[in-house]
Amino acid sequence: MFFLNRNAPAKAVHVSRSYLVRCLSLGILGLLSACGGGSGSQNSSAEPAQQISAAALVGEKIFKDTSLSASGKMSCATCHLPENAYAQTNDLSVQLGGSDMTVPGFRAVPSLRYLHLTPAFGFDKDGKAKGGFTHDGSANTLASQAETPLLAAHEMANTDRASVVEKLKRSAYVNEFKAAFGAGIFDNTNAAFERLLFALQQYQKEDADFHPYDSKYDQFLAGKVKLSDAELRGLALFNNPQKGNCAACHTSAKGSDGSLPVFTDYSYDNLGVPRNRSIPATADPTYFDFGLCGPDRQDLKNRSELCGAFKVPTLRNVATRKVFFHNGQMHSLRDAVNFYVRRDTNPEEWFPVMVDGTVWKFNDLPPDYLANVNTKEVPYNRQRGMAAALTADEVEDVLKFLSTLTDGYKP
Repeated sequence: MFFLNRNAPAKAVHVSRSYLVRCLSLGILGLLSACGGGSGSQNSSAEPAQQISAAALVGEKIFKDTSLSASGKMSCATCHLPENAYAQTNDLSVQLGGSDMTVPGFRAVPSLRYLHLTPAFGFDKDGKAKGGFTHDGSANTLASQAETPLLAAHEMANTDRASVVEKLKRSAYVNEFKAAFGAGIFDNTNAAFERLLFALQQYQKEDADFHPYDSKYDQFLAGKVKLSDAELRGLALFNNPQKGNCAACHTSAKGSDGSLPVFTDYSYDNLGVPRNRSIPATADPTYFDFGLCGPDRQDLKNRSELCGAFKVPTLRNVATRKVFFHNGQMHSLRDAVNFYVRRDTNPEEWFPVMVDGTVWKFNDLPPDYLANVNTKEVPYNRQRGMAAALTADEVEDVLKFLSTLTDGYKP
């Protein structure tokens, strides 16, 4: 409801287990460049248990309330299930909603975990887009991003704010809502709707289940558990700028203040993901989802250089995901990782092959925007026929490391 220069392949860098452990013991695992990793700090941190506010408590009930939808069958929790890190449990590329629960969406459902520290959308000193909620960063707060699914025709399908508030008035928890926001809260429809959005925001901010920081990797950083040899190799490959180079965007380092990584730098990238023909909207050959420059987002529609760029998601709990990328084109984490490293060396595995044997790369973008696709950074800086940045065995090691990012690890 609320929602990834043409050079010869570099030689593999071998990092021993003892070297990584030594980095940890010296307290510099967070400075992963010393261990072949990324740079930059993250602003997340494990939070102490705290009392949940009245607003957050009522926000939980709103989150789970199907009666707030036009169908009476859809809530936030319909697509964002706690048992799967607040993401979907089915393998549909896009979910169904609307007044009769048959209307398909346009984008894949993201996990809601670890969103609470997302900064507002903006451009950094280098002019690069950062932050914001949803795949295109069009909302600046957890509260504001909740409005779209409540009103979208393919989601909860309410006609306007007033229709949502009328349903809220009839809810079993209406008195709790009044207790949290005042007896006269319904005197102003917009005020009531804004408080509903605020309650949803506070629920996600205050309930630790949305940001537990209890994965195996978190416990490894705390010195409580060890990673296996394969997981350590995967971590090194993930961080190595000449191999996976994943940490360039999915920052794996502790912050300079000791804060835990959220595995995203909140930036945007154009990966040239294949067109997903299972999304009904793609039956129209003129339909394209350009991310930052539309069609959902309109304020940047004239920034053609941004077309095709989508927000870099957190990789926490990525091993539990059922679909990958903004359009849900991939249905396994192995395929997603292989796409990163084999997109250019073996494009025929991902894109249509034409009758003359040529491959129609980046077939979900019109010709004018093909130059926006990232073809310069590792591992995208290769050509057809070259060796991929990661071997099959190395991909397996990276997958093992990514599995350490799943919450709820029990030694």
